[in-house]
Amino acid sequence: MEWLSQRCPLLPAAQGCPRPGRGTLLLVVILSLPMYPVLRSLALQLHSAVTGSYVSGTHSIAFINCLNEQIAKDIARAIMDKKLAAYVNILPKSSALYFWKGELEESTEILLLVKTRTSKIDELSNYVRSIHPFEIPEIISLPIDQGNPLYLKWIEESVPRD
Repeated sequence: MEWLSQRCPLLPAAQGCPRPGRGTLLLVVILSLPMYPVLRSLALQLHSAVTGSYVSGTHSIAFINCLNEQIAKDIARAIMDKKLAAYVNILPKSSALYFWKGELEESTEILLLVKTRTSKIDELSNYVRSIHPFEIPEIISLPIDQGNPLYLKWIEESVPRD
C-alpha cells in the first residue's frame, strides 16, 4: 500500500488514487476520433508491409467524362503531368442520356479511367474540376478491392504519397 501513497502523495493511503471519471474517458474518446483515419491508415500500411498482402481500397479507379477526344487527351495528360495517376485509359465515344436543367439531353462522350491512390482522389477531383470545361464534370471513384498484386504495387510506386 505504500506505493499507492507515493503515487498520490496528497491523499491519505487509505483513500487511494482517484480514478478518471466517465467524463474524462468520454473526452479522451472524443479527442481520439479525429485521429482514427490516420491510425487506421498506419495500421493498414504496417499490416500490408508485414504480410505482403494488398489492403483493399488502397487504390481507386476514377471515372471522368469528357466532351470530345481532344479534351480527354488534354485532361489525361494534365493528370499525368501532375503525377495524380499511374495510368489513364481513354475510352472511345459512347452515347449518353441524362437530365440537365430539367431537359432530357443526348450526347456522345469520351470516358477516362484513372488509376491512382485512394488518398489522391480529392486532389484529383479538385484539379479536374479546375480545368474541365463542363459546369459539373462527372468525377466518380470506386475503390479497388483486389487485383494483380504486381500491378497494384506499380500504381503504388508510380503515384507519390501525399
